[in-house]
Amino acid sequence: MPSLTDTEITVRLLAAALLGAVLGFERELRHKSAGLRTNILIAVGSAVFTLMSYEFASESGGDAGRVAAQIVTGIGFLGAGVIFRQGLSVRGLTTAASLWSVAAIGMAAGAGFWSGAVVGTGATVVSLRALEWAKERVLPRDRPELLVELRHDASAASVFGALETLGVVVQSLRHEGDALHLRLRLGERSRTDATAALADLADVRGLRWER
Repeated sequence: MPSLTDTEITVRLLAAALLGAVLGFERELRHKSAGLRTNILIAVGSAVFTLMSYEFASESGGDAGRVAAQIVTGIGFLGAGVIFRQGLSVRGLTTAASLWSVAAIGMAAGAGFWSGAVVGTGATVVSLRALEWAKERVLPRDRPELLVELRHDASAASVFGALETLGVVVQSLRHEGDALHLRLRLGERSRTDATAALADLADVRGLRWER
């Protein structure tokens, strides 16, 4: 395997930085924690590791994928750091997936797989931006808010337990005095089941749906 020239190395690293910047800029527009700098660093780092694999293979005649293969494992640690649980819902999955994608794009640029790098960047931007735009206009945006009035000094654990059993996703939670304001994601049939389940709880004093 012939060694790459300095010009080829520079072009691949600059391409990785540019493609990472495209995805990072989209994340910055949405005020995500993994923004422009993070995506550029991941793309460039992945490209450097891929280039190192080529250099090791050219010098020793070994497998060019030994170093690059560890990127797939290593990027999982970064992705896990942006995933967290909020109430009954899990947040950060899209950001973690975008970091995984930008690492793959950086690897493609480092390997000189230009069609994969460019098309992969375009497909990622479409999934992050265009599909989100379509979802907001096709799917109903208003979510019902369930006002749960608890008895004095009662715990909300039973409420969360009942909703989790039904598979109901809590999108937001506001606690005011003895009342819980829960914004839920569920259909009309699930709304009836949730109301019935919560009404049977001893800690619940009253229920009211709002929009």
